[in-house]
Amino acid sequence: MRKVKCECGHVNPLGTVLCESCGKPIAGNQHIDGNDGKKLLNMRYDGMARRSQTYTKSFVDRVWSFFSSVKVGVWLIVIALVASMVGTIFPQEMYIPPDAPNRAPSVYYEEQYGVFGLIFYQLGLHNLYSSWWYMILIALIGVSLVICSLDRFVPLFKALRNQKPKKHKSFLSRQRLYSESYEITDEEVVKLKEKLKKRRYKLTEANGHILAEKGRFSRWGPYVNHIGLIIILLAAILRSTPIFYMDEYVWVREGETTVLPGSNGEYYVENKDFILETHDDERFRETLEKEGMVASNYQTDVVVYKATRPIPGAEPELEPIVEDSIQMNQPLEFDGYELVQSGYQLNEFTNMTFKIHETDDSNEESLGTFTVNLMEPESEFVLDNGFRVVLDQYYPDYYLDDDGIPASETNFPRNPAFVFFVYPPESENAEVSFLGIGKNIDASGENEYKLGIADFEMHDVSGLSFKYDRSLPFFGIGAAIFMIGVIQGMYWQHRRIWINRTKDGELLMAAHTNKNWFGVKKDIETVIEDTNIKMVDDQQELDEKEK
Repeated sequence: MRKVKCECGHVNPLGTVLCESCGKPIAGNQHIDGNDGKKLLNMRYDGMARRSQTYTKSFVDRVWSFFSSVKVGVWLIVIALVASMVGTIFPQEMYIPPDAPNRAPSVYYEEQYGVFGLIFYQLGLHNLYSSWWYMILIALIGVSLVICSLDRFVPLFKALRNQKPKKHKSFLSRQRLYSESYEITDEEVVKLKEKLKKRRYKLTEANGHILAEKGRFSRWGPYVNHIGLIIILLAAILRSTPIFYMDEYVWVREGETTVLPGSNGEYYVENKDFILETHDDERFRETLEKEGMVASNYQTDVVVYKATRPIPGAEPELEPIVEDSIQMNQPLEFDGYELVQSGYQLNEFTNMTFKIHETDDSNEESLGTFTVNLMEPESEFVLDNGFRVVLDQYYPDYYLDDDGIPASETNFPRNPAFVFFVYPPESENAEVSFLGIGKNIDASGENEYKLGIADFEMHDVSGLSFKYDRSLPFFGIGAAIFMIGVIQGMYWQHRRIWINRTKDGELLMAAHTNKNWFGVKKDIETVIEDTNIKMVDDQQELDEKEK
């Protein structure tokens, strides 16, 4: 790249607005400071050249320049915010109720929300926050933050690292706070320096020229913010991977022990008892009459087991590791996992026992019984007296659809119904029976034998969420770093005061701060007290008054 030489002899990179050494505006760049030729200098990045404004020829340069734009970053954030809001119009797929009649997203959204739900599903918004394009959008925001930060941090760091007390008069006179004083003695300058030190300014001197500076660390506040945001964005991306986040739902019946999904067969949970408590306070009678039963507490008493397999492929040996109760808003934590009470189902059928009797028998004397496990029903039952019963159709949660065809609303045995083929002894001709709760239909009307419900067992069922979220510490660290940057940038200011003495004995004083001009003016007013040094003029206010 071409270099630009200042009249002071310092060679500056192309694109530099103010000389890195003396601060004089570079020839040809006086009006590239954003002030349209006005008197005051633009001190952003101290006039240093930024990569995005210097290298523009190669493909990498163009990509860098594109992502270094604040407007691009803002638009990416706006797009992400709009997409995030659209994703909250309907529940995400993970929040479809486990006991919903049709949990398949392709059916659920259209049935529940009509044509808008169908559009929501077809656009892929039902899995928005884990979709590939949303993750790419988040990654692009992160790329924009990194490039924006580097593009501005590097030149600013270089400018502030090697500041020189001596500055060109055109640099000092075009600062917002500026004054010229005459006949200033060395004693007054010494007194000025002592007062600056008392106000915690760090002094740098060279050949009688002074640079007083404090609060430089506040300039890094925005970049600390960016570091925090980048960590948060990385955590959001990592949270979409199973290594950092898992949330599985499992139904566990009372007395049942089942493997926890997502644990690779390592953990099992036993539901020892489910307890439901409801509000019965007289104060809530009106609400209870209107809403019906309202749970005040529901909990599951569980035992969590860890499985060991002494021999590969053998049945696991279950070792209890924790026994406790899981209540609303009181999850059970173990080995970095959580079990959360997320739902329940009362009085779900576990098994049903049926009896066979003759159709004409008014006493319904049993000719034999068989029991159907409603969770894992067998397809055929052979009785000791020669009867054979085939389970042809099973509807765990029976209902008739719009066409009058039997169907199951869910996979849970809440209203079971069956189609049985009954084969009498030594007969190959089956009799068809349809049986359910309050239903006993002879399909042909000519059956010699009839089925009836002899007994049944019911259990309560707990809905548990088995989860872990290893991204939360990263979110916390990112948020903490972000807040440090906010405090760093809001409550401190970078203040600089230049004091130069010319060969003619003139004392030039100029000051700059990134904010709180009133504060730096009060500092100057305090340190020049009892001296003949002239108070600085606020040239911006003077220009505004002239207008």
